[in-house]
Amino acid sequence: MVFFRQYIAPLLIVLIFLVALVAVTARAFLPSDLAAPAPIDDLGMSSVVWDVG
Repeated sequence: MVFFRQYIAPLLIVLIFLVALVAVTARAFLPSDLAAPAPIDDLGMSSVVWDVG
């Protein structure tokens, strides 16, 4: 258990951080239309379906 806590867990944390860093940084190299935020549709109250019953 000590081996996992000292070597494996920190390695997994660093690997997850590096993958997230690469994913966020890759947005800078995408074409401008792909780097923009996703469009949000106009969701009014009429388009929401309420299931009350």
